[in-house]
Amino acid sequence: MEETLLKREEVGRTGRRCCGEFAAEVRRLAYLAGPMVGVTLSQYLVQVTSSMMVGHLGELALSSASIATSLSGVTGYSLLLGMASGLETLCGQAYGAQQYKKLGIHTYRAILSLILVCLPISLIWVSMGKLLSLIGQDPLISREAGKYATWMIPGLFAYATAQPLMKFLQSQSLILPMLITSVATLCLHIPLCWILVFKTGLGNVGAALSISISYWIIVLILVLYIMYSDSCKATRAPISKEAFRGINEFLKLAVPSAVMICLEWWSFELLVLLSGVLPNPRLETSVLSICLTSIALLYTIPYGLGAAASTRVSNELGAGNPEGAHLVVRVSISVVFAEAVIVSATLFALRQVVGYAYSNEEEVTDYVKEMVPLVSISVILDSIQGVLSGIARGCGWQHLGAYVNLGAYYLIGVPTAVVLGFIFHIGGKGLWIGIMCGALVQSILLGVITSFTNWHKQAEIARERVFEEKLPLDNGGL
Repeated sequence: MEETLLKREEVGRTGRRCCGEFAAEVRRLAYLAGPMVGVTLSQYLVQVTSSMMVGHLGELALSSASIATSLSGVTGYSLLLGMASGLETLCGQAYGAQQYKKLGIHTYRAILSLILVCLPISLIWVSMGKLLSLIGQDPLISREAGKYATWMIPGLFAYATAQPLMKFLQSQSLILPMLITSVATLCLHIPLCWILVFKTGLGNVGAALSISISYWIIVLILVLYIMYSDSCKATRAPISKEAFRGINEFLKLAVPSAVMICLEWWSFELLVLLSGVLPNPRLETSVLSICLTSIALLYTIPYGLGAAASTRVSNELGAGNPEGAHLVVRVSISVVFAEAVIVSATLFALRQVVGYAYSNEEEVTDYVKEMVPLVSISVILDSIQGVLSGIARGCGWQHLGAYVNLGAYYLIGVPTAVVLGFIFHIGGKGLWIGIMCGALVQSILLGVITSFTNWHKQAEIARERVFEEKLPLDNGGL
């Protein structure tokens, strides 16, 4: 009897300890994820507010700016963001292993690599007007889109610098400086854009220029914070030859990371292009653009959770704590599932009014109402894969993520979308269902990989990655 009571007490203590650890991890994730949502949303709104102001200049200005923004995302920002995400593995695991000087060195490598990548991207952007004309786009729209893209080139180099700096801070859980910087920049961007668009006579060129200036403001604030803040004192490193000798180490993770993110990003852009060749293309394109804009805004929440999970997993693996990393995985998936269900249910409940946020045309709002149930399902799928992708980045599985996204979207999602949209004549709904099938396959495959992970082995791999090379430990610099 006494032995049974002792066992019950032991079970109770174990249960309370597990609940306590779970709750503590929820708080740590919330501390990281909440500000990251704000960072992502603020930076997304920089381009959105520019497009909104350009929309008041007329149909030509809006259509050219929209095309330029879409193509710049496909050819530039997606690639740079993907490459910078390689630092989530390298810096996160180095910080967990207390190899603090490696964070600065990895960041220098990333900045140099991304700036070099910007050079060919800039040539594409300069030639965007001519390229659009060659593929049959309206000459006036092509010319204006080319001007818009050209004036965004300075911002491209700023973006290439800002993203590694943000990953540098994210890996140390220094999220609040990023949030303050992003929100402050957005607050400055709105009046700046208004002045450049309407008061200087620059028009849509002023909107593009305001984006470039705002991105450089982000870089300036982040650099000053990193240089002078005591929070970064341990992780600053000097600029040295050592920082540029090991670029291959960064590229081994940066390239598959870029492929992983670009393949997913491009599949959604392809969806809009396909909608343009459906019957009644104006309606189909408008409604799909509304759905994609909505899903992009809502995706900031799981993206923030994914970034938090990536940071926590990489830190725990770098510290040689596989149990801690496994706990982060369980907690983050539980939290994002609950969040996805709440957001999805809320969106579905508002299906009657969502369309009116974008348009007053009854044809558009009715179609959006029909699409909302599908978008609600996409919210759940995107939320789950967003966190699973973050876990993959924290572990250094970007190469597996690239294969998963290639198979899920380009062997399953896009072909299914084409079949349903054009062969079965389901239209925009068919295109969306096809991409949903891709997202479902992606979530299942990433879930299976995560479920069968040997976390002790991952911790060993992380430690080997961190301690693979000897680096100088002098002070100063980044």
